[in-house]
Amino acid sequence: MKLILAWLAVASLLAGCASSGQRAPVEERSSVQGKKVERVSIKPPLAEVQPRVHVVQKGDTLYGIAFNYGLDPHELAERNAIQDPNLIQIGQQISLFSAAPRPAVVASLPVSSQIKDQPRVVKYPYNESAVAKAEAVQAGAESAARPVRIDTPARVETPAEIRSPAKPDSKSTTDGEDVLEWSMPTQGKLIASFSESESRKGIDISGKLGQPVFASAPGKVVYSGSGLRGYGKLLIVKHNKTYLSAYAHNDHLLVKEGDAVTRGQKIAEMGHSDSDQVKLHFEVRRLGKPVDPANYLALGKP
Repeated sequence: MKLILAWLAVASLLAGCASSGQRAPVEERSSVQGKKVERVSIKPPLAEVQPRVHVVQKGDTLYGIAFNYGLDPHELAERNAIQDPNLIQIGQQISLFSAAPRPAVVASLPVSSQIKDQPRVVKYPYNESAVAKAEAVQAGAESAARPVRIDTPARVETPAEIRSPAKPDSKSTTDGEDVLEWSMPTQGKLIASFSESESRKGIDISGKLGQPVFASAPGKVVYSGSGLRGYGKLLIVKHNKTYLSAYAHNDHLLVKEGDAVTRGQKIAEMGHSDSDQVKLHFEVRRLGKPVDPANYLALGKP
């Protein structure tokens, strides 16, 4: 009778578990011929997350596309075999970056295959002879594992070969990003500051017609013209692989594409091209994304 009651209690307990709707966690394991397999997850590199192709939309220009992605328009045209930068079509796919080789996929390996076999322990009956044999085995293992030392004559460096410790490159940071010394692109009152929420991609500085505009940092002129709508007569300077700066609404452009400029060099004269007042619109772009120039310049409040 007790046995029957015990079976009824177990059956009731199992029925309660089934009706609760909760299931025991199930752990899935892959196996290769009965051996546990350790799988390595591979995350896609950052370059594959970023867009590699731009589809031309209405109103796009090659110079505008290059500017928005922080690229040299001439290199972009060459990469896409575009002879005339003014001739691009809606729907055309523009390759932004060169194709990079994909990383090799690491195959899953059985865990057991990664474990090296250790020498087996030899057991002997306990007596003086067995102790001697064990000591002999231990001594043989240690001598086999001990590296053989080969004495070589010491080499003495001559004074000409003695070098001081390498100094870190002052032009690069620890993360590989080039360091630039920035200066104000012109003098005047700050009338508009950078704002992501209001889609202000740079700052506006008021001034007088013909007032000098200076290169804020050294670099190469990659655009000089008035082909980008809303910028008027525009200069774009590429400083390195990371940074671009833009100088808009000028009256006269004093440098041309391909010119190398130095920090503080006069590159334009302030104007009101494509603007309702005389001012300089100045942008800093890091990897194509507009960033606040206040992070690089000593600016007052508008």
